[in-house]
This record gives sequence, structure tokens and C-alpha cells, in this order.
Amino acid sequence: MPRRPHLTINRSDLARGPRTSLRTVTAVALLAVLTACGSDPVPIAVPQPAPEVVDACTTLVKAFPQKILDADHRDTDPPSPLTKAYGDPPIEVTCGVSPPAGMAQAQSQCFEVNGVGWYAKEAANGVIFTTIGRKLYLEIAVPKTYTPEANALTDVSDAVKAHNPLITPCT
Repeated sequence: MPRRPHLTINRSDLARGPRTSLRTVTAVALLAVLTACGSDPVPIAVPQPAPEVVDACTTLVKAFPQKILDADHRDTDPPSPLTKAYGDPPIEVTCGVSPPAGMAQAQSQCFEVNGVGWYAKEAANGVIFTTIGRKLYLEIAVPKTYTPEANALTDVSDAVKAHNPLITPCT
């Protein structure tokens, strides 16, 4: 197995002294961390549900994992306890939404992931999943980049089961 070359110090860095080298290394490391974190907050429309839905959604969204599909959590704009975002392009989570069009017929289109029923609606850039048969309507928009998009649902199913009571199971 080939060995990697040893790290070497550039002689011009030594001429400037150790402080300059340390500052340079620190600046590069800081830049790398900031770039990797997903720069700008993700703009997500915030629904205006009833106060009891806001309270229940706040608990549910707080219970979500730090990562979905290995994508790190990102800030949202405006900041809201009803929304969350992950990765780039962002996976967008919104709690307290209205049932999507077609939900009346959705019971026959319901599919289950780890005990949670979902309604899937194709979008131009991915799939929008909405919980079905639960007290709260939770929406997760997953871009095509994360194909198969439904895999994101496995990462959130424990939080949904724990904080979004089942009313009607998928049939």
C-alpha cells in the first residue's frame, strides 16, 4: 500500500515566523467550517395554525434529529418552531400545514414507513410527503438530489410516532 508523503513546512512560512503560519492555518480552518455549515438560512413559509397546533408542532419539531439522510440541520428564515431544514439543497420540514389537495382520496394512496402513514405528492424538484392519519399535518419536502426521497422518512419516524398521535392507520 503506498504511503502518503509527510507534511512539510513551507520555508517561506518559517521566514515569516510561527505566528503568521498559525494565523493562516486558523483562518483556513475557520473558512472551511463556515463553508461546510450551509451558508444562508433556508426561506420556508411559516403556517399560521391554531395555538394548540403550534404547541404540539413545537414539541414535534424539537424532537427531530440533527441530521436527515446525513444532511446537517440548517437555520430557517424566518426562524420558527414550526419549521426545520437540512442539507443543501434543503430538505424542508413544516408542521401545522393544511392538508394537501387530494388528501380526501389519500387514504387509498397512503403508504407506511416505520409505522407512520404518509401521502406523497410529486413536485417539480422532488417529492412532498405529508403525514396522514395523525393529529398534526407535517410536511417534508425532499429534493430529487436525495433519491429515493422516501428514505428521509425513516430518519423522522420515531419523532413523529412519539409526538404526533395516531388517529387513523394507513389502510
